[in-house]
Amino acid sequence: MPGQNRRAVAVILLVPLMVTLALWAFSWPAARTAPRDLPLGVAGTAPAADQLQEQLERREGAFEIHRYDDAAAARAAIEDRVVYGAVVATEKGPHLLTASAASPIVSQLLREAVTAAAPAGAAVPVTDVVAAPGTDPRGGVLGASILPLALAGVASGAVVTLMKLRGARAAVTLTGAAVLVGVAATAVAHSWLGVITGNWWAEAGTIGLTVVAIGAAVAGLAALIGTPGIGLGALLMVLLGNPFSGVTSAPELLPEPVGMIGQWLPPGAGGSLLRSVAFFDGSAAGGAMATLAIWAVLGLAAVLIGGRTRQGNPDRAEPSERKPAPALTG
Repeated sequence: MPGQNRRAVAVILLVPLMVTLALWAFSWPAARTAPRDLPLGVAGTAPAADQLQEQLERREGAFEIHRYDDAAAARAAIEDRVVYGAVVATEKGPHLLTASAASPIVSQLLREAVTAAAPAGAAVPVTDVVAAPGTDPRGGVLGASILPLALAGVASGAVVTLMKLRGARAAVTLTGAAVLVGVAATAVAHSWLGVITGNWWAEAGTIGLTVVAIGAAVAGLAALIGTPGIGLGALLMVLLGNPFSGVTSAPELLPEPVGMIGQWLPPGAGGSLLRSVAFFDGSAAGGAMATLAIWAVLGLAAVLIGGRTRQGNPDRAEPSERKPAPALTG
């Protein structure tokens, strides 16, 4: 009975703690959304371009200004994902270039900021250089897709652990499951819904790499520290990785250092990479791809090392795997 009472008290305390953590992780970044060093271009010749830059810099810390000679250079920077948009100084006034495919929320924010900086009553023309697909103009579907991918990765890592798959067999299972998830998810998002529009196989590979990075991290933690590693992995990938990913807005709109941390975790890196391959022909994909590859390699290495350690040292096996002691007979 004392043991059951302790477990009951632990559950009573743990559930509110987990709910509080989830509310903090999901609600706090959303409540503090604002531009923080958001990359923005200013194009044109002085003094008109200088005046535009000065007006934008009055919002201290909001924008990271990149200067370009003309509209063509600014367009190229947007297509390469160097900046989210650009303001071009023309004879008729400012002309805003945006990329709603990079973030519909940022695109709207830039419209408001540039309109506020323009002369009173002046209309600011807007050109969407890389537009979000008409099937998902607000980016809601793409933003909502990261949580299912995180859950798929956690589930694959948990199932591999609970089914007591070890070593190379566990690594192959995690990789195979991720490949199938990538194909299935791309078939739904690209072929059926049409909310991602890039190279089909690049998108499938991105989704598969994201899932294997998450699944390998969860299974790797479990291989090294036991079953509690599943909970730790789920906490890291779902309760932190998903709200910190910035996929529904942009990493630069989240409180510091949340946006940066989110891009170091597979959900955030996976969302950024998927956006690059889906709408920008893979531009600026290197960092996110490297992050996912590191998580996947380290996780699979932990799975392989943990499996060999358990096979070589039966004393470290889970309690359910240990053979019962022979009964004493009189």
